[in-house]
Amino acid sequence: MPEGHTVHRSANDFNKRFAGTNVRVESPQGRFEESARLISGHRLVKARAIGKQMFLQFDNDLTLRIHLGIYGKWNWQSVGHLDAEEPWGQVRARFSNDTSVADLRGPTVCEVITRAEVKLVEQRLGPDPLNADPKGVEQTRFIERVQKSKTSIGVALMNQDVIAGIGNVYRAEILFRAGIDPHTPGNTLNTSSLEEIWRDSVDLLQVGVKTGFMITRDELRKKRPTKAERNFVYKREGLPCRVCGTNISIEIMATRKLYFCAGCQN
Repeated sequence: MPEGHTVHRSANDFNKRFAGTNVRVESPQGRFEESARLISGHRLVKARAIGKQMFLQFDNDLTLRIHLGIYGKWNWQSVGHLDAEEPWGQVRARFSNDTSVADLRGPTVCEVITRAEVKLVEQRLGPDPLNADPKGVEQTRFIERVQKSKTSIGVALMNQDVIAGIGNVYRAEILFRAGIDPHTPGNTLNTSSLEEIWRDSVDLLQVGVKTGFMITRDELRKKRPTKAERNFVYKREGLPCRVCGTNISIEIMATRKLYFCAGCQN
C-alpha cells in the first residue's frame, strides 16, 4: 500500500497536469460511470492529499475522494502517446485534458462527495505530517490522540485516525530512529518523545516526496542507495542491526509485519 509521500507526489502530479483545466472523466471499466458524469467537463480547482487519501476538488463544489488501498495505482501518459495495447476495461477512471491522461486502476475508494462529506472525512483522519502546521495544532492533535490510549505506539502509528500517511515502512523506521520499543503503550510516552516522532515523520516524509524513495538513513539522502541500503530495520529480519549489531527482529502486530531492533529499542 502506498504511504503518504507517494500520495502527495500523485497530488502534485495531478496539479501540474490538470489544475485549472476542464477535465474529462470516463470510466472504461464501467463501475464509476454514473459518478464520472457528475464531474466530467468541470474545472479541477486543486488536488490535495491527506495521508493516504487524495481529494480532487472541482468547480461545482464536488470532490472526488480516492484511496488506492493495496492494489490501486496510477498510470500517467501524454496525449498522443497513449499505449494502444492498454487494457481499456481495467481502468476504473480515466482523467484527460488536451495534454495529459491519468488512468486509475484498482482503488479501494473512488467516490464523488460533497463539501460537507469532505469535512467529515477530514475530521476523522489524523493529522498529516506533510501538510502545513505553522502553529503546531496538528502536532498537538497527534500527541493527544496517542496519549489518550493504552494502544501500543507500534499500532497507533499505523492508525490513520491517529496520524495520516504512516505505513509499515515508516512505522518501523521512525520508531527505530527514536529508540522506542514498538510495544510501548501510547499513554506512557511523554510529550517530548512524541514531538520527536512527529518532527521525524515530517522530515522523512518530505524526503520521500522529494526523492520518491523511503530513505531513512540520513547519510544516504544525497546518494541513490539500493532498496537494501535505504533503511535501518524494514525487511532486515535476522540481519545485524546497522547500529548495535543485534539481529533485527520480526513479529506480527495487528496483522502487519513489525520490524525492530531489540538492542536499540528498549
